[in-house]
Amino acid sequence: MAAGDLGELLVPYMPTIRVPKSGDRVYKTECAFSYDSPDSEGGLYVCMNTFLGFGREHIERHYRKTGQCVYLHLKRHVREVRLIDLPLPSRKQEPDSWEEELQASKHAKTLVQLDNGVRIPPSGWKCSKCDLRENLWLNLTDGSVLCGKWFFDGSGGNGHAVEHYKETGYPLAVKLGTITPDGADVYSFDEEEPVLDPHIAKHLAHFGIDMLQMQVTENGLRDNDIKPRVSEWEVIQESGVKLKPMYGPGYTGMKNLGNSCYLNAVMQIIFSIPEFQRANLSVLYLFSHVFLPPHFLPYRAKLGHGLLSGQYSKPPMKSELIEQVMKEEHKPQHNGISPRMFKAFISKGHPEFSSNRQQDAQEFFLHLINLVERNPVGSENPSDVFRFLVEERTQCCQSRKVRYTERVDYIMQLPVAMEAATNKDELIAYELKRREAEAARRAPPELVRAKIPFSACLQAFSEPNNVEDFWSSALQAKSAGVKTSRFASFPEYLVVQIKKFTFGLDWIPKKLDVSVDMPDFLDINHLRATGLQPGEEELPDIAPPIIIPDDPKGTDFYSLNFCRCSKHNRPERSFLAALDIDESSVMQLAEMGFPLEACRKAVYYTGNLGAEVAFNWIIAHMEEPDFAEPLVVPAFVGATSSGATGLGAVGLDNQPPEEMVAIIISMGFQRNLAIQALKATNNNLERALEWIFSRPELEEESEPALDVMDLENHANANILAETGSEGPRIKDGPGRYELFGFISHMGTSTMSGHYVCHLKKEGRWVIYNDLRVCASERPPKDQGYIYFYHRIPS
Repeated sequence: MAAGDLGELLVPYMPTIRVPKSGDRVYKTECAFSYDSPDSEGGLYVCMNTFLGFGREHIERHYRKTGQCVYLHLKRHVREVRLIDLPLPSRKQEPDSWEEELQASKHAKTLVQLDNGVRIPPSGWKCSKCDLRENLWLNLTDGSVLCGKWFFDGSGGNGHAVEHYKETGYPLAVKLGTITPDGADVYSFDEEEPVLDPHIAKHLAHFGIDMLQMQVTENGLRDNDIKPRVSEWEVIQESGVKLKPMYGPGYTGMKNLGNSCYLNAVMQIIFSIPEFQRANLSVLYLFSHVFLPPHFLPYRAKLGHGLLSGQYSKPPMKSELIEQVMKEEHKPQHNGISPRMFKAFISKGHPEFSSNRQQDAQEFFLHLINLVERNPVGSENPSDVFRFLVEERTQCCQSRKVRYTERVDYIMQLPVAMEAATNKDELIAYELKRREAEAARRAPPELVRAKIPFSACLQAFSEPNNVEDFWSSALQAKSAGVKTSRFASFPEYLVVQIKKFTFGLDWIPKKLDVSVDMPDFLDINHLRATGLQPGEEELPDIAPPIIIPDDPKGTDFYSLNFCRCSKHNRPERSFLAALDIDESSVMQLAEMGFPLEACRKAVYYTGNLGAEVAFNWIIAHMEEPDFAEPLVVPAFVGATSSGATGLGAVGLDNQPPEEMVAIIISMGFQRNLAIQALKATNNNLERALEWIFSRPELEEESEPALDVMDLENHANANILAETGSEGPRIKDGPGRYELFGFISHMGTSTMSGHYVCHLKKEGRWVIYNDLRVCASERPPKDQGYIYFYHRIPS
């Protein structure tokens, strides 16, 4: 069509055509409702009014619903090149056929080398960040030995050499294992290509490497240096094993957007569950009939469709050219999906998940479940399959009287029973050798990992725990108390977290590098709750006295525990010392990166209700100038001389008590909403929270900046939205389960490292490592972090 004819055709539609302005985002890389792109068969159509991109199957629906007629069609075409037309690199070629293609690096002549005393041994190298022993690169400026990128055939590394360049700007690196008297493979990160280093001998000699003594060896190891792989990075990613790529529905990889592997691993697990697959189909059906702007539901459906349809997981062309390109580019071509839009919507407003920092997969799982809870489709909610009730039995050690309460939870958290390690002698010997090697500046010995029986972790979970500052209503005083947890119901899908992350005495987060023999089949029927037993006497339903100190450093301070007394259905009050703070909650928050003093204040001001509630306080107060200042306990203004009042008493002018309003506000809600809820429930704090959660439309009318608190409120065990008069929705049944998936973490803490997941599909294990989806040869079931079991039908 001639340009003039095209112009005449567009004249009637010119009022609808916009020119992008500064700040307008043009979605020209991906469809809003699928993962079609300009590389797809039908290309991508960009609306010239909204600038949203649409694939071929969605553009007609957009036209019918909006009336927009003008779209820009983007289609990228691949030009095939014969293999013989490409010069392919190989060290086995003669120098005049390949090495003359390389150019001397602009950094070679002026390269600065640090005089830091680093000396590189002739063999036995490993990455200084992840302990990999293959694809290693020596930085010629500071002598760091780091791994390269991973290859699609299962070999390669974790990209630490590139990360180091981005952090330091040190440009040149040589691949260890390629150094010979004739030269070596040198790469320039700055120039982004292999280069020649005319001064390589001098640069290597700086680190004690004599080129004349070096020979090419596999992975830089001599025969007598080869040892079994023990690094968690190697074991979990199944490095060194040629893994077979998997393609088709359910075998689609996900691009890592920069420390988004935690999201990738969790979503692969989620969309392997039939209930979430069916819910995804419902959302797809809804949005195929009603065109709505993108938000959480369609993006969840988009991600599910991308992972399950198989449209974005197709085998590469059987061509030597494509195979070569795949290997050189370190990734499959036109395969997998990018969760960029999904991540943007699911993490909107969240200070951690919206960043590019590494996160805890367990925390993201709970964040996701909370969003699913708040965005149901129809009467069925797929997150019901994870929900279960926990019965907590609290006993006064002196009077022997008991109290039973119930709460909602989604994860079974198992402590690591280090004292039950079955290889203690090996661990002691390893620690001695490690210290000797460290003192002598020798390479450390091969890692010995603690072997923990799963039965010991399960036993530790079921044992009674001491209750700090327990106030006995039988004695009307503080006393020793113990709490035992049991399952009041068993979920359809049981999520088990091994609590590997902890803090050292120096408050530095660390991870327990252990091996737990997780079972393929699990029976926890013996953990079924039994309720009040014959002969047991209940603790009286008496609240402790509330002491309001005149001195900011007074002795006591009250708090409310939002758990429901199983018999009386009323909030239970407990007594806390003014500065007695739940340090475990403080540590969980500090591990997220918040200042320690802020974490202590958050836990204190939310009454030791746990890390989830304290997290909401942090979000609501993190912009305050004294956010990270040390905790100072305030005195209560206007306290009467008697020093005590009832917490439920009505304030002046029939206003709810200010302390109750303050508690609700600290959880992220607007003041007017807190007052309205308390008035509607006769100043019953627990019922007021239930009232708020049962009316999400009122929350939406609140200030938009508080959306994240609404989404995160009680993301873990105490989700009060589920504690209405009808009780939480549960899918109880037998407590017998089979393992079908697990998420593993590599690294020293949740703030760093890498996540992958393994799933059992069609009778075999499959590893999902971002874009890599391959048949697993050695699934590391003993080194997982979060395990997923499904109920075995009775």
